[in-house]
Amino acid sequence: MPAANLYDELKSRGLLFDATEGARAATESEKLTAYIGFDPTAASLHVGSLLPVMALVHLQRHGHRPIAIVGGGTGMIGDPSGKTAERKLQTREQVAENMAGLRGQLERFLDFTGPGAARVIDNGDWLTAISFVDFLRDVGKHFTINYMTAKESVKRRLEQEDGLSYTEFSYMLLQSYDYLVLNEREGCLLQLGGSDQWGNITAGIELIRRVRGVRAHGMVMPLVTTSAGVKFGKTEAGTIWLDANLTSPYRFYQFWLNTDDQDVARYLKYFTLLPVEDIDDAVQAHTAEPHRRTAQRLLAAEVTRTVHGADELAKAERASALLFGGGSVQGLSAAEIVEVLNEVPSSDAPAGIGDGVLLSDLLMQAGFASSRAEARRLIAGGGVYLNDAARAADDRVTREDAIEGQVIVLRKGKRSYHVIRCG
Repeated sequence: MPAANLYDELKSRGLLFDATEGARAATESEKLTAYIGFDPTAASLHVGSLLPVMALVHLQRHGHRPIAIVGGGTGMIGDPSGKTAERKLQTREQVAENMAGLRGQLERFLDFTGPGAARVIDNGDWLTAISFVDFLRDVGKHFTINYMTAKESVKRRLEQEDGLSYTEFSYMLLQSYDYLVLNEREGCLLQLGGSDQWGNITAGIELIRRVRGVRAHGMVMPLVTTSAGVKFGKTEAGTIWLDANLTSPYRFYQFWLNTDDQDVARYLKYFTLLPVEDIDDAVQAHTAEPHRRTAQRLLAAEVTRTVHGADELAKAERASALLFGGGSVQGLSAAEIVEVLNEVPSSDAPAGIGDGVLLSDLLMQAGFASSRAEARRLIAGGGVYLNDAARAADDRVTREDAIEGQVIVLRKGKRSYHVIRCG
């Protein structure tokens, strides 16, 4: 069961870094409209985006109305918070394309029907409509340079050699104006974000107080790092995206499965909807038998199911079992097999594959045997498989044996693989 209110839910999961005075009471006493902003810097969200997404999910589960701002306006500028260098500006076409991708992904997590229906709104609707002079008169006059330069994100950038452009310096005003517009149009009284957004959020609260005389609130979440101090979601292979075309469901599943023991309890609370009590039980079971990686398997299954669906989870689990647990290639497509076995040795099919080649010759090509005699002994001993099926030493292998006409998987023992490419 979820906690009694949003504040306690976020706190119990370690998702609450700080909150403005009165935020807890507001979430307990009324149903709020709240928002989080997502800058469309890419056509897909990444795993680092999951923390604010999950905050919106918890918010909606507690009866509040979530708004996701996809920054078609602010995305043209760039947020200096948490960054050490100026962001490369995007074209309007790039921003529009990225926004479309983000909208579709957010719709997987939130309910867009009923009285508490979520909304996805583009702040470009108002930021690109207001004139520069009107913006300075209506917004800029409420902020002193002293107030803006006192913000930690601004101070940090000003201390660096490249400094801070006026473009990114103005981001605080733009985000504050977002909050003001949402308060006026949607009755929005709560903004959530990462802890690096604290200065921008409190600036928006101050603008609402000055312009409308209304008390708004803010809550911020911790910035996620691994136990090794590395930014969450960054791997040697690059960013882990939610888009299956950019990061396959199998690699997505493996990312979570490889979570360090020191991080897994925290990530289960951050990125799943499992009750905290169930998470504690799973972690306790994992601690007793860490080699089974019970907690990591639970984490990988829950997040992959949420992001990619039950069918893709099942494929990812089969693929993982294939490579690490002696599973079968049956039921996997050629593309999935190539993805799973992309690190194992491979070679092109010999020229005679059309008419058929001896299995023993393929074993020699794969390096599993140094001679036909050795290959025959391996096959006779039952330690060689072609697409998980035992074959006789004198069998001829043809292109028809290839999965989807593209790949043949040779296996020696439980975990020695070689892929023959036929396509």
